[in-house]
Amino acid sequence: MPDVRIRLCGAPAILCDGKPLDLPASRKTRALLFLLLRSRRQWHREQLCDLFWGVPNDPRAALRWSLSKLRKTLGERADWLVARGDLVSCEAPAARVDVDEMRAAVAGGVPDARILELAEEALAPSLPDLDLHRCPGFAAWLASERAACDHVRARILLRAAALPGAPPGRGLLYRQAAAEADPGATAPDAARDPDAAWPQLVRYRTTPDAVRIAYACTGEGPVLVKTANWLNHLELDWSSPLWGMLVRELSARHRLVRYDERGNGLSQWDVEDIGFDAFVRDLEVVVDGLGLERFPLLGVSQGCAVSVEYAARHPGRVSALVLVGGYASGWRVTGDARTRAEREATITLVRHGWGQDNPAYRQIFSHSFFPSGTPAELDWFNEFQRRTAPAANAVRFLEAFSTIDVRHRLGDVAARTLVIHSRRDQRVPFEQAAALASGIPDAELVTLDSDSHLPLDREPAHAHMLQSILRFLAAAPG
Repeated sequence: MPDVRIRLCGAPAILCDGKPLDLPASRKTRALLFLLLRSRRQWHREQLCDLFWGVPNDPRAALRWSLSKLRKTLGERADWLVARGDLVSCEAPAARVDVDEMRAAVAGGVPDARILELAEEALAPSLPDLDLHRCPGFAAWLASERAACDHVRARILLRAAALPGAPPGRGLLYRQAAAEADPGATAPDAARDPDAAWPQLVRYRTTPDAVRIAYACTGEGPVLVKTANWLNHLELDWSSPLWGMLVRELSARHRLVRYDERGNGLSQWDVEDIGFDAFVRDLEVVVDGLGLERFPLLGVSQGCAVSVEYAARHPGRVSALVLVGGYASGWRVTGDARTRAEREATITLVRHGWGQDNPAYRQIFSHSFFPSGTPAELDWFNEFQRRTAPAANAVRFLEAFSTIDVRHRLGDVAARTLVIHSRRDQRVPFEQAAALASGIPDAELVTLDSDSHLPLDREPAHAHMLQSILRFLAAAPG
């Protein structure tokens, strides 16, 4: 079989045994190809039309024309491109991708000579010559994808610069190129893999009601505290397609403080109180125990409400607030009759099916988090659920979240605030993000092109989310 490699550094290309395929002359069609290849997901035709052909009278015809050109380009690999009904995707399962090879090489176990080869490739810019006029949606995706690639480029360049066998003068060149690609990048230890690049030691704090809360600190730099939420696990998060990249990238620039929710993860499972006030007290116990005086706070899902309450109680201690996929009021407080009926049914399913070997019950729950998740991703999340909390606690969490209400506290938040939310989130409707952003004074709102509650790391929306968080924290006052 021929060796197939996808090049993202330098002029984008598909190389078969080192020879590039003849890509379409149309820049828009080439851009479509690399969007499909890199996103590794199914796109609705309407989405692609909006991204690329908002102006022509017949955007669907323009899309069909581009897809026909791509089939011709791919030739014997035309089966990569799948267009069934209203869905379009393009995957190259056997192809190597230069950026992915660079990411793996940073982990170690790769000969120094290969690291130097990859560093030479990383000197070239990410995805040049794909910019399009009057396509703002694609421009946003391209910017986020370039940022993600540039961070990987910087890491392999710094890795190569640290090698004792680097050619004379190349070390300085690699460091300069890394600084240009990603000014915030720092070199990981060459002897460690990505997970161990920021060693994690789990410790415990005990709350006033005698509950053991597990926490860990990773990375170096300014402190960032992530509020706990259900379906976290301090150890399992590192290898997950949901949390892994987020934890690693935040640890690369911050001293990241994470802890597991009571009743969940490595924290104590057998607890009397699983309620909102207890969640807030747990956050207080962790940050007070670490002696943190002032810090930015990152909340996800129901952790956003906990973060809001903490920021309202302690306005002088929160320097910045980032709220991802959050809500100010639970479904029993502001949900309509249909929503309440659906959530009551979900609780019944969780109560009876959470701990069973048959994942059918959990599958329904998983699909509400990731409607476009692949079978492998849903299988992972099904098992992850069971390993984070027992069925009884899962039901108690859902009950507790349903009655959350911090709407009256939004106006008391003094910290600069960024609200991030997927536009088609089916777990927490986008209207909840609008309520947060409008209720917190001068809050900024960023929307993600995703239907996931929290974007998976393969989604362009994940890179957009990460870059938005890093940009906001870099600009936040200390």
